[in-house]
Amino acid sequence: MEQFFRFWFFLAIFSLQVFCSEALQEAKSPGDIIIGGLFPIHETCFNLFTRFSVARLAQSLMMVRAIEEINQSGELGNITLGYHIVDSCGDITTALRNTLPFMKINGEHSQDIILMAVIGDYYSEISVAVTRQLNLEKIPEISYGSTSGLLSDKTRFPSFLRTVPEDDHQAKAVIEILKDHNWNWVGIVATDGEYGRYAVERLRHHAERHDICFAYIKFLPEFLVDNNLKDSINEAVKSITENTNVSVIVSFTKPNHMMYIFDNVLKHHRGRNKVWIASDTWSQSVNCLDTTRWNLKDVGTIFGITLKSGNTSRFEQFLRNLDNRPDLYQNNSFLSDFLNGTVSGSNTSLDTKITQLINMIYPYAVFSIELAVKAIAEAVKDLCINQECDIATLQPEKVPNFYLDGKKYSFDKKSNLNSGYDIVLWRYNSPNTLDMNYEVGHYHIEQGSITFIRSEIMRSRCSTCYPGEWKVRKAGQPICCYECKKCPVNYYSADKDASLCLACENTTHYSFEGSQNCTKKRIDYLEWDDVYHIVLLAFAALGVLLTLVVAVIFLARWNTPVVRSSVGPIAILLLLSLLSTFGSVVFFGGQPKDWQCQTRQVLFGLSFTLSVSCILVRSFRIIMAFEFDPVTQGILEKLYKPYLIIPLCMAGQVLICTVWLAYRPPVFQEDSKSFVKLLLLKCHENLFPAFGAMLAYIGFLAIICFILAFKGRKLPECYNESKFITFSMLIYIITWIIFGPVYMNVTGKYNSAIEMAVILISAYSVLFCLFFTKCYIILFKAEENTVNVFRNTVRNFSMGKDRNLDKNYPRFTKNNSLVALNKKINKVYRIVSRINISQHEIIII
Repeated sequence: MEQFFRFWFFLAIFSLQVFCSEALQEAKSPGDIIIGGLFPIHETCFNLFTRFSVARLAQSLMMVRAIEEINQSGELGNITLGYHIVDSCGDITTALRNTLPFMKINGEHSQDIILMAVIGDYYSEISVAVTRQLNLEKIPEISYGSTSGLLSDKTRFPSFLRTVPEDDHQAKAVIEILKDHNWNWVGIVATDGEYGRYAVERLRHHAERHDICFAYIKFLPEFLVDNNLKDSINEAVKSITENTNVSVIVSFTKPNHMMYIFDNVLKHHRGRNKVWIASDTWSQSVNCLDTTRWNLKDVGTIFGITLKSGNTSRFEQFLRNLDNRPDLYQNNSFLSDFLNGTVSGSNTSLDTKITQLINMIYPYAVFSIELAVKAIAEAVKDLCINQECDIATLQPEKVPNFYLDGKKYSFDKKSNLNSGYDIVLWRYNSPNTLDMNYEVGHYHIEQGSITFIRSEIMRSRCSTCYPGEWKVRKAGQPICCYECKKCPVNYYSADKDASLCLACENTTHYSFEGSQNCTKKRIDYLEWDDVYHIVLLAFAALGVLLTLVVAVIFLARWNTPVVRSSVGPIAILLLLSLLSTFGSVVFFGGQPKDWQCQTRQVLFGLSFTLSVSCILVRSFRIIMAFEFDPVTQGILEKLYKPYLIIPLCMAGQVLICTVWLAYRPPVFQEDSKSFVKLLLLKCHENLFPAFGAMLAYIGFLAIICFILAFKGRKLPECYNESKFITFSMLIYIITWIIFGPVYMNVTGKYNSAIEMAVILISAYSVLFCLFFTKCYIILFKAEENTVNVFRNTVRNFSMGKDRNLDKNYPRFTKNNSLVALNKKINKVYRIVSRINISQHEIIII
């Protein structure tokens, strides 16, 4: 069985060689040292499918011109360079057969002629086979276009060099283009060979690190004679047209493959207006697009990655002089066939044919081929001048540095020349002239970066999250396909396709749902120029003024019955406490600070406790003065110690405030949670039980005052201060009961304003009820502010009490009532005298 297969294999090879014998052509020029050339001048060796490539013919002539230039410069002394160029036909078998003569040159051990190296081939899969064959005779191969990374393996390909970078760098350049345009959902089309497979593998490797995904990867047969080519083309076209959200296709194929793809894709409307990223194999190939059927607008946009370009002017001049160089193409069957019209489609004038050659100049090829010839010439200098040439001593890693157009070049340790890439954009110079050499960027291998002229093309993404959103991966989907969710409140994303939302600065910034940035919060507090604050401060200032006015009036009328009935010293103490209460309101506004937060509550608590304590003493004195039951009055007289009661009442509040300040005092706080847009500066009570205890203590004293005053509500009109005490305490209790829930539920800067208003209401209720009525009598009813009026009022009130007593107890006589009245008046005098008031005055508290 094995022999059977071997027989048919050799039979097929033999048949192929016989069939291709007519296509075997060459170009020769004699010299002391020969440089071989291997170019795919025909696309295939089969006559049925033969396609002559004007561009590859031009590339072979680039080698010819570079060698002639070396010879004319005389830099090699008496040594002249010759060439022997053959056609690879883009086919491995043909290339191997046609390079056999190169091996014979050195194999015959001729001392007169030496084959120093072979320049070519353009395709990587051909170079892989040819370099192995040439290495049998230690002949180096220097490629001007084979970019497969496999050829960098010096263990497997020790005699291979190239004047172009390997495809790993080209894959990086493609990824940089995709990144630069924010494309992450692309299609891949490549040839199924060393070149295409390696390029796709490197694309995958680099794409994973940049979240770039491939919607599909389609491989096409390497050779055009493959029976599966048509089916593979149709399958690739189907993927391109059906994936409507894939607008970018990366292609590592040959020009003829792209010609077939374009012819089929452009038939479908959905296959048009795409972005194509062309590898160096077809990025400057005009044959890809049949301009008789389609134009660039149908295709869309084509970015091309090309090898570094050189100066084409010298080569253009060389081509223009071809009609004056008949000797040049006499030994060049490729050129002769083209100029003589033997090649299909070349039956035109000589000038037209030369123009065709000029139009097929690829600047990168001029540069790469000239570098290859220069490198060989430098090796000849090093090995053959002043000594006998020994090709066996030429090692790729020992090729010396060389210069081209004044710039120094050298091969790296993998025998690659990393010159970088140019990025071109296909465009029309005129309505009918397609320019494929328009440079729009450069890729620098050393930096691994691209310098690109930006242009908005189109989007090609599986998913796109815009600023204000973040990516949520879909289970079972590629990394480029995801859902987008809006950033929550106080989070943001400023970039497209953010992996997560960033948190705003909690205390100083905010954002709404789906925000692209954070906005600085407006600092808010009860400012001095706030209208409500101004109104409250105005009332506080008015309260201070009125308190001072009352104090002045009382001091001016110190010895009058109204003032004396108010227990003068305690009245002044009460006025001082009200003054302090009004003053405490000032500390509730403005930008808060720790000391201010602690001062305002403590100052109010102590000052108003003093006020209520003074009122409590006066309420107690009212009950004691008009209590006619001897037993009860005796008890009250013993308990009535005004200057001891007030300090004792104050002591309880001082204890509460001390514990509060010592344990957890009120502090300044930045409240960033209550409001989205505001940073509220406020005082935090910190220990609400202590705050509540302070208010409850004042309330407790106020309730006692209210009870005592309520008992004396039926006293004589001119003494009936207890009614006003009852009313003021009732106002205080109701106000602070309402304050509690309001204060706990209201947020914002006006929280402090609420307490300010309640404090002012409490202070004004005391000031109005206890002092304004007395001031009114002092200022406007002086006739009632006399001892006789007060004495008559007490007498009338006492007689009324006695009449009620006689009705209830008939055994009492009129004389008994008069006796009781005198006793009552004497008791009042006695109480008055104990508080150091003249016994000639009748006083009511």
